[in-house]
Amino acid sequence: MTDSELPKTLPEAHALIRALITSVEKQARRIEELERRLGQNSQNSSRPPSSDPPGTRPQPKERPSGRKPGGQPGHEGHERSLLPPEKVDRVEELWPERCENCAHDLGREKLRDEIGEAARHQVTEMPPVRPEVVEYRQHSQFCPKCYHTTTAELPPEVPISSFGPRLQAVASMLSGVYRLSKRSVKSLLLDLFGVEISLGAIIACEQRTSAALAEPVAEAHAYVQQQAVANADETGWRERARRAWLWVAVTAHVTIFLIHARRGAVAAEKLLGRFAGILGSDRWCAYANYRLRRRQLCWAHLRRHFEAFAEYSGEAGTIGDALVLLTEKMFRYWHWVRDGTWARSTFQTRMRPLRKAIEVFLQRGRVCGQPKVEATCRELLEYAPALWTFVRVRGVEPTNNASERALRTAVIMRKTSFGTHSENGSRFIERMLSVVATLRQQNRDVLGYLVETCERALLGRRPRSLLPGGRIMTAQALAHAQVSSP
Repeated sequence: MTDSELPKTLPEAHALIRALITSVEKQARRIEELERRLGQNSQNSSRPPSSDPPGTRPQPKERPSGRKPGGQPGHEGHERSLLPPEKVDRVEELWPERCENCAHDLGREKLRDEIGEAARHQVTEMPPVRPEVVEYRQHSQFCPKCYHTTTAELPPEVPISSFGPRLQAVASMLSGVYRLSKRSVKSLLLDLFGVEISLGAIIACEQRTSAALAEPVAEAHAYVQQQAVANADETGWRERARRAWLWVAVTAHVTIFLIHARRGAVAAEKLLGRFAGILGSDRWCAYANYRLRRRQLCWAHLRRHFEAFAEYSGEAGTIGDALVLLTEKMFRYWHWVRDGTWARSTFQTRMRPLRKAIEVFLQRGRVCGQPKVEATCRELLEYAPALWTFVRVRGVEPTNNASERALRTAVIMRKTSFGTHSENGSRFIERMLSVVATLRQQNRDVLGYLVETCERALLGRRPRSLLPGGRIMTAQALAHAQVSSP
């Protein structure tokens, strides 16, 4: 500003000062917002922990006790337990040859005088693995009556491909469960099992496994849509180098994954169908069609928002600090009722004043002077019925951690494989993720199930169900699954 531009009168000076003050305040708010963004991490935003910059200190889950890490004095150690005798393949009886005191030859004693019981030491070893190769020779024979040549057919349990159902299941697990690339699967099968297989054959194994899993996964999908409680979430994916989304729905016994081109209500409806139970989720708009009293918003997400509030100065920071403390108290109450320390009636009684206090601070946040804090508080007050469903309904968790945990494996797979390259590849990943997550929820053998399913598909038999109990699928169950699943 030049001398000629300076105010000449007192009103002009006052007007300039007010304009400068307004400009400084605006710049200060901008600087504070930029610093807040710069300080975002997994503890005060929705960013994943893998995006945290170096030097980010992990948030302590509890106050340090001052004790050294590791086992504490008096702590009972955990040792590897011995297998029962029926699971031992070979027993070697070892006797001392000489007395360790006087060197007397004990090996010549005709009657061994044993003291106490023998000490048991077990060694587990991997045997050399050599693939079993069976050659089927299909002979042809000439008919002397009609002069026709007939060639013997393969038995129904013999696959047309060069690889059996167990090898097919193992190859599918290596890529669809353990996230190995096709080339890594090829190398592993050769190095560990001596199996030579091409990249195209690995893909063929995956597609045959995917086709065998289609029916039980469809039944499981229909089952999820009929449950009383489910948690849903979504994360980014790539299909054919285009943006897509991987969705998941988690229930107590069954988990279903879905890869869809969209992230909106259309994809949510395909995942959940006409779901009438209680849905745990975040505040993403795709779930807006579900009634608020039938939803539970994730308090882990809310806590990160409150941590971000606390980093503001002034009223917004004060509100953020208070909401963080109240949320921590709420989680303590929840842990006490979950582990049986409190009766549910006690929990509900203690939650009434806590709920009121949280809503009071959210009301204050609506007019705190920070636009983002105000907008978030207004939105949370509109969602108020969905904040406290876990207090009203037994079996509902206050967080969406179940679905977020289910997505972690898929997120790692996405980062190493860059998604899928075809619709068939997406269906394979969906089905493998669904099968593995569901079987592990039920403590069932993953490889055993995959091998049996591939064998049944080879013989034209219906697969075993993924639902609790694992019965063989009936025609009625299959028809219901095909109708219920979108």
